[in-house]
Amino acid sequence: MEAGAFYLLLLALTGISSTLSFYGDSITFQPAHKQKDGTYKVTFHHRQNGRSSCQDMPLYTCESEVCTSFVESSVLQTDQDDTGQGRWCQSEMHATATVLKNQTSFSLNQSGCCWGSNVDGKTKWTSEAELDLGSRSDSHALNSCPLTTTVSSLRVPQNCFSPIHILAHDPDGDHVRCRFSSDAAAPANFTLDESKCVLSTKGEVDVGVHVFELMLEDFSRKNITLTYADGTSVFREGSDMNSPPLCKVKLQFSMEILPPLSSCEHGHVQPMFLSKTPSHGDVLHASMGQKFKLYAQAKATEASINDFQVSGPQNMTKEFKAGEQGTAELILSWTPQHSDLYRIVPVCFTAETNQSQSDMRCVVVLVTQAALIQGTATVTCSPNKMTVALDKSSMPGIDVNFLQLIDSSCSLTSNGTHIMGVMSFSTCGTKLLDKGDFLVFANEILSYELPSEVIIRRKAVKIEISCQFPKTVSISSYYNLQKSDYIFTESNFGSFGYTFEIYNDNNFTSKVEASNYPVEVRLLDTIYMGIQAESELPSVTLFVESCKATPNTNPENVLFYDLVKNGCLKDETVVVYPSNQNTYNFEVQAFKFSGNYEQVYITCSVILCEPGTPYSRCAQGCLSDPSRRRRRSLVKETFSHSITQGPFRFIGHADPIAAMDQNLAVVKKSPAMDVKPGVMTKSRPIAEVIVPSVLLEDTESSSGRWGIEEILSANTSTFVFASAFFVSMVMLVGVVVYFTRKRNEEDCKVLLNSSYDN
Repeated sequence: MEAGAFYLLLLALTGISSTLSFYGDSITFQPAHKQKDGTYKVTFHHRQNGRSSCQDMPLYTCESEVCTSFVESSVLQTDQDDTGQGRWCQSEMHATATVLKNQTSFSLNQSGCCWGSNVDGKTKWTSEAELDLGSRSDSHALNSCPLTTTVSSLRVPQNCFSPIHILAHDPDGDHVRCRFSSDAAAPANFTLDESKCVLSTKGEVDVGVHVFELMLEDFSRKNITLTYADGTSVFREGSDMNSPPLCKVKLQFSMEILPPLSSCEHGHVQPMFLSKTPSHGDVLHASMGQKFKLYAQAKATEASINDFQVSGPQNMTKEFKAGEQGTAELILSWTPQHSDLYRIVPVCFTAETNQSQSDMRCVVVLVTQAALIQGTATVTCSPNKMTVALDKSSMPGIDVNFLQLIDSSCSLTSNGTHIMGVMSFSTCGTKLLDKGDFLVFANEILSYELPSEVIIRRKAVKIEISCQFPKTVSISSYYNLQKSDYIFTESNFGSFGYTFEIYNDNNFTSKVEASNYPVEVRLLDTIYMGIQAESELPSVTLFVESCKATPNTNPENVLFYDLVKNGCLKDETVVVYPSNQNTYNFEVQAFKFSGNYEQVYITCSVILCEPGTPYSRCAQGCLSDPSRRRRRSLVKETFSHSITQGPFRFIGHADPIAAMDQNLAVVKKSPAMDVKPGVMTKSRPIAEVIVPSVLLEDTESSSGRWGIEEILSANTSTFVFASAFFVSMVMLVGVVVYFTRKRNEEDCKVLLNSSYDN
């Protein structure tokens, strides 16, 4: 970024800047873009921190040989201490430069005096920012700089320091590195996690004001090429932290270390944010010309919350409400203007008491066109699902046929007044979020476009819906251990759902209780499972297209084993029981994956069809050739949905065939066996040899497996016998390899009988 760089120079306002106390600042860029005439439009916002007065700020100018125009706004104070104590204030200005097309980077650099009084003895401050003007090969646009800011004054009790998370949001998804500025030493006993941008301490820090100067730099996560207006280009290797950054911005702030508190428990003297508050790093959405609101709530039972400190854009208003039992609420309101379109705005806030403040929360607000519809939705929350009803009158002209949830296979239904949908907490892309003292299940109603559409005249829709529950054992255990209720909505089928249960026997009436999850089984046990469909339609047919096992909850795991595939049974121990048309009951013999895997999950893909349709997937049944499947649009059937049950956890040893009475032990695998790595272990792995356990007494290895070498070294007196035994095992391996190519089940019996005969 060195070639062609230029600087915006500080106007001759040194008299003003030198008389003001400086407490930090931040610079953020709006997405820069190249204009039709080849020039670049670059807009940046500058926030500066103060204490009692923030009306004055050094201004910028751009020299004529660099810019064809330069327009700057007036300086407006955006926040102040409303208690009248003059503890903080912050102001913001912005400027837009039209940069000549021969430039390859855009740089800011200004310095002044003096920092406010601090224990580090720092006086001179320097603000810096630099943006590369090359077009990225991945996005075909100019790079977007990392976004960051802080509130004007951070305050932390000396004995209650918690790691401080600095906002480091990159709109391009690049890797952001935070480091202490090279021209400023780090304050004593403070450390910085450069990859996570988290500030911590490594020992006691002195009481008083400390100042921090950080540099945030972004690096592409993948290989890209930057192309400039003069035709030159440069290659940047992905995640190469030694290459020049695509952008760098300097963040400066102060932190006051307060005297120790009697208690460091959050929510007592130190305010604690409650679940209504957005999480740090959340990306929120605002529409141009429409009022945006942000709600935050905090609690301090042994101190009085008297204000919230905010770092936000110009014209954002702050409303403070004191509540009961030590609570207080913050409402931020802001109406983005046309100049804010596509701007990504950092907003930070803290809850304040006289003795301390809460942790700092920061979010980013993305401003989009007002065509983004929010609508009015009512959400009803149940223990395992949420139901949404969207008022059509709040969204005139919206076509329900082009609405979906996060999972595109989930659509919605409608009547004359409302658009409706039902989803369980484990389907349709519903996300589980940790919001402090609550668990939140969140989804979105979204509009979509057809791939074949060249133009559209429908408005975009984005409506967030969620349910929240206190962090109780019953709710969290239900969600994490027994995901047995799956509810979906599709426009032509209405709402329908599946239950996937584990049963105690083949009567399929006594379910395994949720308290018994994970379900403990032994190898060779019979597992009974059942799937049942429920629908708003009076009659439907359930079809199980596939079932497969994986060692974790990811059904796309590369390690899997098919039980049912394309409607065909693939495992010889699977038995399907006769049942009605909306139920699928089956049994399977317990198995495990070879290797260090102790759990198994079963995931099935299920479809509902209208009965009596000859060409539906349900009517086709087992397909040896999947290409013969009819197009879904020709028949009335649902999408294929995945449902998961488990885990099954294996305990003890395999429960062998009754006649064996556990008189067998396993010898380590022979490399000569023709078995693929990672296949599942059923009755016994075909790659393992079975021998009478009496021969292996007192020869167990540290890994719990039995090896031929361990048998030989266990006792010298048995060496000859063990050698003879080894020869017999080699012969036995040959027999196993031969017969496994015929019938596995019969060969296992031959193998067992041969072991006893020996």
